[in-house]
Amino acid sequence: MSSKRLEQIAQATKTAFVFPGQGSQKVGMLADLAQQFAGINATFAEASEAIGFDLWQIAQSGEGLNQTEFTQPVLLTASIALWRVWLELGGVAPKYLAGHSLGEYSALVAAEAMSLGDAVKLVHLRGKLMQEAVPEGQGAMAAILGLDDAKVLALCAEVNAQGQGSVDAANYNAQGQVVVAGDKAAVEAVMLAAKEQSGKAIALPVSVPSHCSLMKPAAEKFAQALEQTNIELPHLAVIQNVNAAIATDVAQLRQALTAQLYQSVQWTKTMQYLQDQGVQYVVECGPGNVLANMAKRLPNIEKAFPLDSSSRLEDALNAILVAEGKIA
Repeated sequence: MSSKRLEQIAQATKTAFVFPGQGSQKVGMLADLAQQFAGINATFAEASEAIGFDLWQIAQSGEGLNQTEFTQPVLLTASIALWRVWLELGGVAPKYLAGHSLGEYSALVAAEAMSLGDAVKLVHLRGKLMQEAVPEGQGAMAAILGLDDAKVLALCAEVNAQGQGSVDAANYNAQGQVVVAGDKAAVEAVMLAAKEQSGKAIALPVSVPSHCSLMKPAAEKFAQALEQTNIELPHLAVIQNVNAAIATDVAQLRQALTAQLYQSVQWTKTMQYLQDQGVQYVVECGPGNVLANMAKRLPNIEKAFPLDSSSRLEDALNAILVAEGKIA
């Protein structure tokens, strides 16, 4: 589909697409859809050729799937494969796109700001640099539930002042749900303190602590790769993680992608922005349904749909077409 056509058919919709980040990967993802839609395998073949190894084999076998440097290109490719199938089937083009962490790159590819080949190479490097910045086992992430944002920030500040290492608020996912990241001992100290404050704390199974100050060395190296990558302004509006805003020039876009490595993901503000703009329907374009489930709890979102199976894809296609008045 041409960029101009993409822009035209998205102008009047009340739909946003959101793309998941690391943690949504699943062995065997999109296998049933690949049997129905040749575009799934074609997209994986395109990305695999660009990156130099078989992403579909990793997705289906699970071998290496949870290693950050492989997780990221596999997830991005899966999301773009679903996006292409959606458009091929005549699905409504959304007015806004947003991606959670890694998912921001999927959103940018969908909006034609960068090619799939360039994007998979970028996120493969991103994963490698993140892992190199903090050797496996030294960092950690945890979800803190039931406490407001200010309280979680205060707990991080208290632990940082105690000299047990560094810990930051990494993801503002929803009201009462903040993910913290940093040195393992510091994260564990925040988890203990949160429980003492009647909150809940859940350790996340990750190999690197994303979106915290420990990632600054990775960001400095990654900025060089971003400068060498051909990036254009998106043809659909993409809301950025670090400021819940839309970039107005490519330099700003590159800066935000660099800062995303060590600054918080502002997902709560992103979803509020979508609601403020009149978005009523959210489609999660990628494996899993984490983002769709979070969107369902928002007051102005009428419906949220995942796409990661044949039945879910069909339900979403028909429901959005009816909701947007494209079919009766």
